[in-house]
Amino acid sequence: MSANKSVYCFIPGNSEGDASMRDILGGKGANLAEMTSLGLPVPPGFTISTDMCQSFYDNGEALSDTLKDDVIKALKKVEEVIGKKFGDTKSPLLVSVRSGAKFSMPGMMDTVLNLGLNEETLVGLAEQSGNARFAWDSYRRFVQMYSNVVMGMNTSFLDIILEDLKHEKNYEKDNDLTVEDLQWLVSSYKNEIITSTGRKFPTDPMEQLWGSISAVFRSWNTPRAITYRNLHNFSHSLGTAVNVQSMVFGNMGDDCATGVAFTRDPSTGEKKFFGEFLINAQGEDVVAGIRTPQGLVKSGTGDSLEEAMPPAYAELVDVYKKLELHYRDMQDIEFTIEKNKLWMLQTRGGKRTAQAALRIACDMIDEKLITEKEALLRIEPHSLDQLLHPRLSPDADKTLLAKGLPASPGGASGQIVFNSEDSVALTEKGIKNILVRVETSPEDIEGMVAAQGVFTSRGGMTSHAAVVARGMGKCCVAGCTAANINYNDQELRIEGYVLKAGDVITLDGGTGEVFLGEVPTIDPVLDHYFERIMKLSDNYRTLGVRTNADTPTDAEKAVKFGAEGIGLCRTEHMFFDAHRIDVMRKMIMSDNKAQREEALGELLPMQKADFVGLFQAMAERPVTIRLLDPPLHEFLPHTDKELNELAQRLDESVEVLNNKVKSLKEFNPMLGHRGCRLAITYPEIYLMQAQAIAEAAIECINKGLNPSVEVMIPLVATDKELEILRKQVIEVIDQTQKQAEVEFNYLVGTMIELPRAALTADEIAIHADFFSFGTNDLTQTCLGLSRDDSGRFLQSYVHAGIFSEDPFVSIDQKGVGSLVKTACELGRKTKENIKLGICGEHGGDPQSVEFFHNVGLDYVSCSPYRVPVARLSAAQSALKNELSK
Repeated sequence: MSANKSVYCFIPGNSEGDASMRDILGGKGANLAEMTSLGLPVPPGFTISTDMCQSFYDNGEALSDTLKDDVIKALKKVEEVIGKKFGDTKSPLLVSVRSGAKFSMPGMMDTVLNLGLNEETLVGLAEQSGNARFAWDSYRRFVQMYSNVVMGMNTSFLDIILEDLKHEKNYEKDNDLTVEDLQWLVSSYKNEIITSTGRKFPTDPMEQLWGSISAVFRSWNTPRAITYRNLHNFSHSLGTAVNVQSMVFGNMGDDCATGVAFTRDPSTGEKKFFGEFLINAQGEDVVAGIRTPQGLVKSGTGDSLEEAMPPAYAELVDVYKKLELHYRDMQDIEFTIEKNKLWMLQTRGGKRTAQAALRIACDMIDEKLITEKEALLRIEPHSLDQLLHPRLSPDADKTLLAKGLPASPGGASGQIVFNSEDSVALTEKGIKNILVRVETSPEDIEGMVAAQGVFTSRGGMTSHAAVVARGMGKCCVAGCTAANINYNDQELRIEGYVLKAGDVITLDGGTGEVFLGEVPTIDPVLDHYFERIMKLSDNYRTLGVRTNADTPTDAEKAVKFGAEGIGLCRTEHMFFDAHRIDVMRKMIMSDNKAQREEALGELLPMQKADFVGLFQAMAERPVTIRLLDPPLHEFLPHTDKELNELAQRLDESVEVLNNKVKSLKEFNPMLGHRGCRLAITYPEIYLMQAQAIAEAAIECINKGLNPSVEVMIPLVATDKELEILRKQVIEVIDQTQKQAEVEFNYLVGTMIELPRAALTADEIAIHADFFSFGTNDLTQTCLGLSRDDSGRFLQSYVHAGIFSEDPFVSIDQKGVGSLVKTACELGRKTKENIKLGICGEHGGDPQSVEFFHNVGLDYVSCSPYRVPVARLSAAQSALKNELSK
């Protein structure tokens, strides 16, 4: 078989493709060829390869003469098998023209049915079938579909003509239309087409065919298709195949039908035949909801396919069982019954919910259809998010306001609030609320905890709002650029709506959609199938999975999800508590070391209590505590009102406080006085934290626990920084142990989050017991991108093919990944057994997890709700490695 073929036939006894040729034939074409080879009843046809899609665009969106010649040859083969001729007036062959990419994209691209009809071939179809009404109904459908798909007409004008006629004649259904009605409709449609497009409806069947093939190729680059590929991370370069298939008719009479079926329930995964059909209809009637379809299986109502057409139903059951056994997966099938004869139009791996995916995987293991390894590799890790968060009811009515970024999954409704204080106040009264901010900062943490969900108009997928919300398992929609937020007027303007504080909105953090009013949610339920898949994942993975957690509540939640430790505790979040923030501010406002130490002395017991809670929650699991990282100005008030209130509480003048705030202001705080640089300037900050960690560990040991302590120093650029600070931390911890006469083992390591640190990791490793890659900041500093601001333009880069994905969502393997790989190699060159982990948000992204597995990290760390995703991803990474050997 030539590798350069442009057209592949699927004809009984001569199928030129098979299921392995998805890259060339697309999923639909490959499966049509496979079903034909299996001897199943498939209407003959041919597939134009995906390569021709790119050729179509390279040729100025025109079909080449060579391709046209190949199509005509294939069409003649179909004519010979069918015994009909395309364009013939006595025995016309009609065809469907349908898309079919490598990956299923349901509803995203175009289809044309009943192609080849005109008023001459229509006569032959009517005589051939003995049913003039069927022939005119098919022509009416073709005119409507072709005018939309190929001629680009807004067919709502044609819908109005149809509905007006039905209203005038008092018809309820399209099936009530008579031959005369249909003839009048076709004539009216053609007149409206001329009025709307300035062109006559084509009558030449070959012109219709070339127009339809071109339209399907063009539909590859429609906005909806591009959006769908972006959503599912499908390559834009794959192209679509075009399937040209002889028509079979479900609308020829009451012994005809069309339907869609799943070999198992796609919502629950239950092993039962599931689907819908319509008698005397064509496929789009089922999908479009023009008529209410019936169920396939007998239910006692008497209108099932099993009761209406028993022989055809029995054959369909036989076929679906063969297909599931052959493909060893749940199948989504389309079929048509013409005069009681069953025809198969499509089979593909069925789309399913996460709940269904887990059950199907487990059941198929038990049925010995697939192995444990195959089961794990089939489950989409990201889909597990559906199971871990409340989600919006799919059946509820919704009014869409706008769409932002799906920053943290789940569904949440509540009253709009514009600041953390109002969120806390409403929550204390039992009133659900949504925190609406231009962007969040660490100071918003209490409001984020209190609110049902978080909505921002700025920021990306790893913005503060997104990262913190995911860590809490809190629903979040970020970066909704359509939203205009005015704090002064307490007003949210969004797509023509003006919403005030107290108005109710609903967020869908899984899609990024924002709805007006309250939409009901469904609570998550984790069943034994989930537990089984997680245990299987643990059996096969070699990569450890920890969590990013700052509170005992988050830590306990993560342990329930299977976390093996804490890879990142961000101590700065602990200082934003209402009872502590003023003490922290007093320390910042201090003029000398003695004043700072006095304030830090007040903070020490608070920090100690925090660490005790974490050690208790994690038992003997490792807890990595990052010492203070953000610049000090983040803890200070930002408005005149807040400044005046703080001056009163601290008994200090507003002028003094204002001068202090101004002195700490930085033009680029992300690269400013933060992290280890603060501790070089003010050593007493890290010394207090080290003492709090040591005292907390000692208290837990005295209670019979055995904490595993890891102290992490952030933002190190040079080995000398780490050498100095490591020595200070060790002195404090050792001295505290000595005074308490209690010893415990601990590690002191650093975050690798700057390019220089990665490139000199061999020197830094001398003073480090472990590295933890902070890939959020490493991505910022490597690519020169602000994660909070780049959300405005990164999607343009993705669409243009500059980045395959948002580098803050999935790690840039060539750039940032090279730094990680280099640091691993250099670090282990100095210390063979140095522990290596990652604590950026990439730790919960399946593609990134696979990369981290391949470069040899010991563990990944992610937010609690992404721990199951990371466990499954780690197992898949190990299995893929095994298969590639």
